[in-house]
Amino acid sequence: MRDTRINGIGLGQGWLRQLFGQFDSPMEAVMRALVTTPDTKFGLQLREAPDPAPSPDQVLVEVRHASLNHGDVGYSATEAPGKVMGWDAAGVVVQAAADGTGPEVGARVLTYGPDGAWAQKRAVSVNELAVVPDSVDLAVASTLPVAGVTAVRALHRSGAIAGKRVLVTGASGGVGRYAIQIAAREGAHVVALARRGEGLAELGAREVVADLDDVEPVDVILENVGGPTLVRAWALLKTGGVLQSIGWTSMEPAVFQPYATVVPAKSLVSFQAGNGYASDLEYLLKLVADGELKVDIGWRGSWTDFDEAAAALFGRQVSGKAVLDID
Repeated sequence: MRDTRINGIGLGQGWLRQLFGQFDSPMEAVMRALVTTPDTKFGLQLREAPDPAPSPDQVLVEVRHASLNHGDVGYSATEAPGKVMGWDAAGVVVQAAADGTGPEVGARVLTYGPDGAWAQKRAVSVNELAVVPDSVDLAVASTLPVAGVTAVRALHRSGAIAGKRVLVTGASGGVGRYAIQIAAREGAHVVALARRGEGLAELGAREVVADLDDVEPVDVILENVGGPTLVRAWALLKTGGVLQSIGWTSMEPAVFQPYATVVPAKSLVSFQAGNGYASDLEYLLKLVADGELKVDIGWRGSWTDFDEAAAALFGRQVSGKAVLDID
């Protein structure tokens, strides 16, 4: 096109391109997502964002459900503006990986990533997903990645637990509920600490307590709460035992008394679940499909009600997991 006339006025191609952009290139596709936004209650707002661009080893997933964790909600307020947040999501593959690996288009999948879950579409590596069995609802599956894999890896990094006393603090949350069931399944005597302990005995806890004062010493601790609870739990750990510090929901400092750590050898271990979730997700999904792992969803609703879900989670009003429907 050399020249265009509007109302008799000649307009060159360069002028039109400045006005309308490079019209011979495709427009950038956009989706809806929860994007980091300063000066909002939890640092997030439902807005438009560019569609993700998958790398060769990634599939593109249409997200149907996503779950919340204390970590991904809490970190949102500290991130730079414009980032799509969220760790756990389940949905359907709409574009297969270009390198030929992973599931095909139409597969129902469970995914993990350091961001990008709270969106209509997500690009995710084939090493961070698993195909969801037909018998498992996608909303149920979406609760598993961070909470379930944390429970599995923290227990397995603690050594053999059959016949041992395992204390799980913050036991009514997602990690705690999965840890109780998996530890009990592996033969441990599970002690569950929770403000709201309803249903924890049915999951496999031998003891359910609201306070640590009357708890006998334990061999392994999965510590979710931090602060004073971590200090008191440390005092209950037997010689040779291990305390895995896997969360800090209290947001309070842990202050040890002098010489509290000058004792016969036992370990306080820092913990992060890491990545490469695929095999652990397959394991967890099989447990759910076989009826050996119960999933408790304490809050479920539209992602347009994100602030309500986050407030319930941080207010410790959610027993189990909170799930967003990407509607």
